[in-house]
Amino acid sequence: MDIKDIQNLIKFVSKSGVNEVSLEKEDFKITIKTDHSSGAEQIVVQQAAPVVHAAPVVQQPAAVAAPPAAQEAAPAAQPAAEENSNHITIKSPMIGTFYRRPAPDKDPFINVGDSVAQGDVICIIEAMKLFNEIEAEVSGKVVKVLVEENTPVEYDQPLFIIDPS
Repeated sequence: MDIKDIQNLIKFVSKSGVNEVSLEKEDFKITIKTDHSSGAEQIVVQQAAPVVHAAPVVQQPAAVAAPPAAQEAAPAAQPAAEENSNHITIKSPMIGTFYRRPAPDKDPFINVGDSVAQGDVICIIEAMKLFNEIEAEVSGKVVKVLVEENTPVEYDQPLFIIDPS
């Protein structure tokens, strides 16, 4: 359900004279409550899980163009992966915008070569105007930062490579 569908549903509910409408799908639940005497509306939207269905649709055009490049890069990436098999990849726990800094005028949380402890804040992911601090899952040394500042990230997208030794 996209934003236009939600807006149309809100308009329909306010015109119909119904006090409450609930709609539940696989990935979200929406409840619209109105108080016709005061004209106030209360809208509650709950997502049961991250909207994984939207990501492949957005990525589909890029994925169609990517296979030739991915096939060329794959043989070169495999030996590096074998050499660094003890490295741990920290992945994004959500969809959002990736930030390495707590504020635009501040230094990054971590840089390549820095040591991190489990539980240290390593980045922020903004999702729906909420800034979520992402913590290190392991202790170790930062080997590589895989995402640029202020770029969108997908669920389970690799963000950092950490050497736990």
